[in-house]
Amino acid sequence: MIRLPGLIDPHVHFREPGQTHKEDWESGSSSALAGGVTMVLAMPNTKPPIFDKTTFEAATRIAKEKSLIDFGQFLGAGPKNTHWQETSNLPKRSAGLKMYLDSTFGELRLDEMSLWNAHFENWPSNLPIVAHSEKQSMAAVILFASIHDRPVHIAHVSLKEEILLIRQAKEKGIKVTCEVTPHHLFLSNEDIPRISRGKPGRGEVRPRLASKMDVEALWENMDVIDCFATDHAPHTLDEKDGNNPPPGFPGLETMLPLLLTAVSDGRLSLGDIKLRCVDNPRRIFNLPEQPDTWLEIDETVKYEIKAKNLHSKCGWSPFEDYQVKGLLKKVVLRGKTAFEDGKIRIEPGFGRNIREQQ
Repeated sequence: MIRLPGLIDPHVHFREPGQTHKEDWESGSSSALAGGVTMVLAMPNTKPPIFDKTTFEAATRIAKEKSLIDFGQFLGAGPKNTHWQETSNLPKRSAGLKMYLDSTFGELRLDEMSLWNAHFENWPSNLPIVAHSEKQSMAAVILFASIHDRPVHIAHVSLKEEILLIRQAKEKGIKVTCEVTPHHLFLSNEDIPRISRGKPGRGEVRPRLASKMDVEALWENMDVIDCFATDHAPHTLDEKDGNNPPPGFPGLETMLPLLLTAVSDGRLSLGDIKLRCVDNPRRIFNLPEQPDTWLEIDETVKYEIKAKNLHSKCGWSPFEDYQVKGLLKKVVLRGKTAFEDGKIRIEPGFGRNIREQQ
């Protein structure tokens, strides 16, 4: 048996409110717990999106009632909510501000850089900004971080050109951090036929799966990567197999076994997992400690990932039949056995809002 602290996932989509047929706070937090994740930060692109006091308080009330694990809730940056100084203590009650600069529609779409500027100016400087930004828009948001001399965190980096630019920005002293998903580390566009199984929509994800060259560049620049984050984005198979398949992969229960397999293969160390799944997320997002919280893992067990054994409502995984090594046996959360031998041992509502603890 080996022991690790409870993991932190700073990027999940639990689909509540508005799309609970895909996931809700109970099923999503159960999936997290079964994957060794004891704290999540939830994204705001729900239906309706979470961008003001009314939507934020409704969302956090649901999470408090239903989450098995500790949580924080992001606010979304939109074209009409740039005056954060007028919203009293709402920003500091959130996990941070999420800016969608690519592949987004509706009330969180930011079409003009003047809107980016307003959010950078008005969002409290001691609170995180996370950007969904790819290629040129990523370069632009790093420029904004430099101009405003404030940190920005880049979500789900997937390309060689992106990770190399982030390296250069860090070397220049620009306050930029980044995350990479397991699916961008362990899958390339050459895996899409296997994932799709004749249904092309199953391979749809944003950012898209990249080339093997891009994947290898992520591994070669591991020292630039601050966090591993799943971007857990569950959609049902009916939706993925439909005429307009939504992009996104579930990932909360597969992250830990994939990373442990990389440890077994000599590509990572347990220290690498702790740094990017505990220490750095806690530092970047100013998260509280979780006392008496740990994982027990049997590092010798080999098995295949099977969606039928997972807790997400969506019922599928891009890593179906993937061979892994390292089985989570037990999760202790704040001194209480929360998961053991494949069984959830706690009830909805055990999770705490991380901003209410501070």
